[in-house]
Amino acid sequence: MLAESTSREDSLAPRVTIVGGGLAGLAAASVLATREVKVTILEARPYLGGRASSFRDPTNDALLDNCQHVSMGCCTNLADFCERVGIADLLKDEETLYFQDERGRLSTMRSAPLPAPFHLLPSFLRLRHLSLGEKARIARGLHALFRTPTVGSDVSFRDWLMANGQTARTCDRYWGVILVSALNESLDRIDFRYARQVFVEGFAMNPRASVVKVPSVTLHEFYGERLERWLADHGVTVRLNSAVKLLSSNEGTIGDCRLRSGEVVTADHYILAIPGQRVLSLLPVEFAEHEDALARIGQMEYSPITSVHCWFDRPVMDLPHLVVIGRKIQWLFKRTAETSATAATDEGCYLQAVVSASRELVSLGKDAIQAAILEEIVEMFPEARDARLEHCRVVTERTATFSVTPGIDRLRPTQRTAIGNLWLAGDYTDTDWPATMEGAVRSGYLAANALLKSLGRAPQSLAEPLPASWFARKLIKSAALGNGSSS
Repeated sequence: MLAESTSREDSLAPRVTIVGGGLAGLAAASVLATREVKVTILEARPYLGGRASSFRDPTNDALLDNCQHVSMGCCTNLADFCERVGIADLLKDEETLYFQDERGRLSTMRSAPLPAPFHLLPSFLRLRHLSLGEKARIARGLHALFRTPTVGSDVSFRDWLMANGQTARTCDRYWGVILVSALNESLDRIDFRYARQVFVEGFAMNPRASVVKVPSVTLHEFYGERLERWLADHGVTVRLNSAVKLLSSNEGTIGDCRLRSGEVVTADHYILAIPGQRVLSLLPVEFAEHEDALARIGQMEYSPITSVHCWFDRPVMDLPHLVVIGRKIQWLFKRTAETSATAATDEGCYLQAVVSASRELVSLGKDAIQAAILEEIVEMFPEARDARLEHCRVVTERTATFSVTPGIDRLRPTQRTAIGNLWLAGDYTDTDWPATMEGAVRSGYLAANALLKSLGRAPQSLAEPLPASWFARKLIKSAALGNGSSS
């Protein structure tokens, strides 16, 4: 009788098909799977993770992450997801950030035992790539930023900086160092709101917010066996190598999923959890062209990220990472056997250089990119001059993230669409966050919540942000950021 009852309940449970097995789709599945919903994930690739994935280099058989992904302590929904599915221990805290400027001067950034927002002040004052006058100018800019909750929606952050006493040099050596990597855009193409959010929520409200978290394994393993086991244990069907060609319409709703293989998959509800630039190509023409919120997705712009993977025959860099000042390289990571799977021999060294918002670099071509990055590595590390380069690979994600251009919120759709059984998940949707792993998880949670509300079921609350210190609440004016849209 128990088996019969369970079978009947399964047959009555709403069926949800999630198109896309990236972080947004996985987050949505993690909520729905605990709410008596039958979930199927259709993923085009042979692995989960979406853009946060690894691939096998055919030259040396190393497993490479397409780009180094990092999180921060302020990313509370990402942390919630990782705890939920049992992979939180695969994120390693980097309590200290290391900086090196073009003159080879090293600096460190680490929280002091002071209340926010003063916890980073001692490290800031010791930064060697900024003069005392520049630090004073930046401090005045930060004070103005903290006291300015909002500006006009079409104001770029660079324009705001220049109107508030900053110089080209402070933009290049401080503001841009943080924001170009965090938001994958140049300062002149960043909306004021999201730039402010990085500094306020990422650094100023709580000492734990700024702690950088780096996967201690490859992304293939991060989204691998443990996560797949959790999904299976919670009744989620994962179908890899199942690329969707088109969603069909049926009397104003989505009727089914047509796979490239010719198979047809049906469900009661559909969540499109794919990159924004692909959404319109999967929708029926009548929806893509005549639903304004969906049509506006096509106006969003995207920004590239380039990573250069270099293998040397001997140790070149001792530190785990470097934030690089005054060069093309923005971040440099030393990869280990755990984080790359056969990353290097005991005597060798594997480095990954990362360049965000890499439009100008990409225009040079791969050979020129490789030469430029290797030249900088040799300049940074004398040990590299005598080292033999065993292999090098340039990888560019040309549409890595959507661009947080001024006024971008006018283009971001909610997770609920005007089509009764279609929902959107992806960091490009309205999450109150920029294009980050945190934004992707929030979008998945919000899409699942919107769907649950339509079924008359209780949604899951988003994770609370880290609590602000008393000083932060007094010094920083609230921009009244909400929890994103779900309806």
